Amino acid sequence: MSPAGAAPHRESAHARLARAVQRVTGTVLGPYQSAVIRIGFAATWLLFLLREFPHRHELYGPHGPWGWDMARQLVADNRSFTVLMWSDSVLWFEAVYALAVLSSALLLVGWRTRATSALFMVGVLSLQNRSVFMGDGGDNVLHLMAIYLVLTRCGQVWSLDARRRARRPGGRGADAAGVALWAVLGLGPVAVLVFQDRSGEPWVVVLLWLLWLAQGAWWLVSRYAPGQPRVLLDVLANLLHNATLAVIMAEVCLIYATAGWYKIQGSRWQDGTALYYPLNLDYFNPWPAVSDLLAGASVVVMLITYGTVIVQVAFPFTLFNRRVKNVLLAVMMMEHAGIAVLLGLPAFSLAMITADAVFLPTVFLLWVEGRARLAGRRLRPRRAAEEREQGQAPDVPAPRTLVG
Repeated sequence: MSPAGAAPHRESAHARLARAVQRVTGTVLGPYQSAVIRIGFAATWLLFLLREFPHRHELYGPHGPWGWDMARQLVADNRSFTVLMWSDSVLWFEAVYALAVLSSALLLVGWRTRATSALFMVGVLSLQNRSVFMGDGGDNVLHLMAIYLVLTRCGQVWSLDARRRARRPGGRGADAAGVALWAVLGLGPVAVLVFQDRSGEPWVVVLLWLLWLAQGAWWLVSRYAPGQPRVLLDVLANLLHNATLAVIMAEVCLIYATAGWYKIQGSRWQDGTALYYPLNLDYFNPWPAVSDLLAGASVVVMLITYGTVIVQVAFPFTLFNRRVKNVLLAVMMMEHAGIAVLLGLPAFSLAMITADAVFLPTVFLLWVEGRARLAGRRLRPRRAAEEREQGQAPDVPAPRTLVG
């Protein structure tokens, strides 16, 4: 090709690269998907904590089968982070458990998501690492996602934070509540530093301090230097969010790829009978009549067994074909819903469905938002009339990305 013919091609490539860089640094990719992840994991943990509230002392309390001294020895060995090792007092345990419930509820509605996501992470890690033998695969996913959520801008839509920003464009008004919350939460990193020998890995201490200092810097810049310094902070936050979203997507693909390839090596998955055995275990049998009916249908058991392997192995290879990806995504979500009902694992299934939601189409999420808004207007006609009188503009659809 001649140099004259190659120049337009190089310019086109440079333009595409410039647009890609602008999009990654200047926008929050997947805002609706990250909001679904925030809501889903907060709801999963909140429902689990409320369901196990009568049994909290046996699961994570100082008087449970896995005693405080045993947990102390384990944490000293594996260096897992948990604030429950600071004291064996029942009052301290109740305070941590209540904080975990409160932070889950606040993250669910999107109130001060930067602060509540950090509290959510502390609650998840503290309780799960206190009694590591109480968990399952869903707990492992929740464990990881609680850390990832701290690094995302998951309150851009479907949150009280988004509602507050819409009412106060630019964020230039006084925020006494935010400053007070920041000051109070500053006691947390100090306490973690004081009890560092009982808290676990030092990286958690560093992360909490960085989060606290970064939030203070964000407020100072927004308040006193809203120009280029604020733009730079937005670029850094967008880069961190988009990179974390890519890690979440890779994590989900890795979960399904490893699960599928390990299943291929199992003899029960190879002969198509793997589903039959958990259906006959009392521990995974909340509906004996339904389980017996399904276990008696050998052809259905074989199809579900082979179908599970095929879907899990194939899913990571279908990400760049939206139609095939969406079909397999719907199949996997229905599969996890079936696991919740048939095997009695609602927390695990809800955690996996929420993780899968990172690949939901943006168009579908916007459709859900539109239906929810329409239902809200029907329930509150007076509020809808006020919005029409104020002439509020409709929301601008988010750009389509790999996740949608």
